[in-house]
Parts: sequence; C-alpha cells; structure tokens
Amino acid sequence: MSLAALLVLADGRFPAGGHAHSGGAEAACKDGRIHDAATLEDFCRGRLHTAGLTAAALAAAAALGIDPAQLDAAADARTPSPALRTAARRLGRQLLRAARATWPGPELEALAAAFPRGVHQPVVLGLTARAAGLGPSDAAQVAAYEAVGGPATATVRLLGLDPFEASGVLARLTPELDAVAAVAAEAALRALTEGVDALPAASSPLLEIAAEVHAGWPVRLFAS
Repeated sequence: MSLAALLVLADGRFPAGGHAHSGGAEAACKDGRIHDAATLEDFCRGRLHTAGLTAAALAAAAALGIDPAQLDAAADARTPSPALRTAARRLGRQLLRAARATWPGPELEALAAAFPRGVHQPVVLGLTARAAGLGPSDAAQVAAYEAVGGPATATVRLLGLDPFEASGVLARLTPELDAVAAVAAEAALRALTEGVDALPAASSPLLEIAAEVHAGWPVRLFAS
C-alpha cells in the first residue's frame, strides 16, 4: 500500500468532479434539515451509515477485482433514484478520466472501453485504487470519507458555515468513518465467495426523494 497514492486519491483537489456535487446537502439546506454544525453532523452521520456504507463496500469489492459489470448492476439496484444514478455515472466518467491520466493501466482502459456511458463512481473508485496499488480497505476509506466530506464542504458554500466548524464535524466522525470502512471491506471479502448480494444495501429514502426534487429545480448551485 502506498500512503502517498492514498493521499492523492483522497485529496479534494484530485480532478474527479466531486466539487460540483453536494451529496444531498443542497436540498437538505433548503428544507432546513441542515442549518448549523450540529445538524450538518446529523446529516453526515446518516449519510455515512447508509449511502456511504454502500459506496464503500462497492469500492472495496472493485479494488479486490470483482467483475465491474456485476458491481455496476449492484450499484444500480441500490440506487432507486434516476437522478442519483445519473450523477453517479457522471462522477464515474470524470473519475475514470482523471484516473487514466494519473495511473494508466489496462484495467482502467478496459473499463472505459466496456462502459462508454459511464460506471457508478464507487466502482471506478475501487478500480482506481487498485491501479494505484491500494487495497480494498483503502478504497473503502476513501469512499466513506467522500460520503461526508462532500456535504461538509458544500455546506460551507451553501450556508456560509464556518469552515472550522465543518472540519470539526468531520473530525468527530472519524471513528465512525473507520468503522464503516472496516465493515465495508469485510463485506467485500465475503462477496468474493458469496457474490455481490453479500454487499450492503443500506437504505436512505430521504436522500433518494430529495435528489429527485433537487433535479427538478430550475436554479441550483450543485449538480446533485
């Protein structure tokens, strides 16, 4: 495992397109469900243990070498919202573009050729981690962090929240982030022998509903 490669992949400046997405925070801010650091922490915790766990397990499974076509279908089944499926594939295309330039290799080229319309972002993240010499636990850590880091950053822009407070939220969530990543990596190992149905399918209906509402807004700051 290369710690430097892990830092590059997890860096918010890595050109993977995540800065244009709020992870549901924009809709939550408008609804008043996020209005300060405490409510941001509640939102991020809920997202971490649902969408974050699911994404982390998919990423870990991809890093282990499980068939990306099966994983993409599993991601589809775990994403009822058409708006979120579209966003996930858009982010996947952007991440794959960045990954191919940063860690070029045959697996990433094959993925791009097989899925010209894009693959769910966590699946691409796992294959990117694999190309960078990282393992399933590393991929799960990055996915879990993205699940909370994106909304926290977006809320600073949406509400003018103090960046120090947003960073404090992320710091307080780190023990849970580690735990979620560990559960995700264990599930990915089971999926090697039991198939992709062994991966978590944690439900977050409010995120799905809010994503559909958000997609219909005529004016919005974030793509999702």
